[in-house]
Amino acid sequence: MKLIKQAKIYSPAYLGVKDILIGAGKILAIEDQINIDLKLVEIFDASDKLVVPGLIDQHIHLTGAGGNHSFASMTSELQISELIACGTTTVVGLLGTDGTTRSLESLYAKVKALEQQGISGYMFSNYYGLPTITLMDSIKDDMVFIDKVIGCKIAISDVRSSYPSDQELLRILTQIHVGGLLAGKGGILHVHLGGLNTGMNQLMDLVNKYNFPIKYISPTHVGRSKPLFEQAIEFAKMGGMIDITTGASKYDEPYKQVLYALESGASIDQMTFSSDGNAGLSKIDSSGCQVLFKAPIDQNLAQVKLLIKNGGLHISEAIKLITSNPAKNLSLNHKGKIEVGADADFCFFNDELDLLEVIAKGKLMMVDGKTLPFNEV
Repeated sequence: MKLIKQAKIYSPAYLGVKDILIGAGKILAIEDQINIDLKLVEIFDASDKLVVPGLIDQHIHLTGAGGNHSFASMTSELQISELIACGTTTVVGLLGTDGTTRSLESLYAKVKALEQQGISGYMFSNYYGLPTITLMDSIKDDMVFIDKVIGCKIAISDVRSSYPSDQELLRILTQIHVGGLLAGKGGILHVHLGGLNTGMNQLMDLVNKYNFPIKYISPTHVGRSKPLFEQAIEFAKMGGMIDITTGASKYDEPYKQVLYALESGASIDQMTFSSDGNAGLSKIDSSGCQVLFKAPIDQNLAQVKLLIKNGGLHISEAIKLITSNPAKNLSLNHKGKIEVGADADFCFFNDELDLLEVIAKGKLMMVDGKTLPFNEV
């Protein structure tokens, strides 16, 4: 067991300065002062530090992304030290364009490996296209029998998609919904939105025309263009959760999209950040040559800091984008909050919001801004 002493707790709501007792990877108690036999616990002094729930990245290419510029542009696997370095203690891995040379089997193995190394991992079935690819015989079977599958991915409004019909999307949603009911999971359809002018029209139809519950539909890359983002704001006002990409965005400052959405009447409680980290990107340099690079995985936290420092949001509001909101979207009821019974995932900061320590499932992973050694290959 560990006893965290006198931390300024944001759960994300501010709880005050308190002690936190953790054991077996869970939060056991939160009190103004916890008095316990010190021989039974390890003391962690968090005086003058801010503590928030461990950060959640609900869209990240753990096993690497397929090569949009041929084989040599495929990205490599992520390592746990890279995730801990930016405070990420829970990840949802997925495939992208490439459902041929990248497999769900390898993704599942990577998720399990990260679990063994100390953080929490989940995954989505399928990739951009149709027919759907799954680990079992169907999406419903994946939801029921594969512990780490919490939803399914597909792409729309993209020339790389399979242009699924409304009926095909509804059948996938029904499998996710029923499989989730049987397995005790929430289940979402995580929808990649491309750059075609059809935007979110199909998703709006699923809700308005076919009356499918909006909470099972999870659109991402909503900040790709202003017309698309206007649709996303309307979707959020309808009660949907919209996901703003931070790492693979062509925009330098995704945090400003949050500010615009708030000014337009959307609630911060209906928005999330995700990195799309480790996706393969390219740009043309000053000499006219194409340069390949990987989407960064650290921009979720970086953009939240900008929301606080430049946008004027309080930390208790801004941190929701990468803690409680993705936890709600994914129906991970034990994540994204600091309360008794939740997982013991924490990020500790100083008053300048420098990340100092990370605890994942009760285990110390970063000390004084440096990740501890991991058994990485």
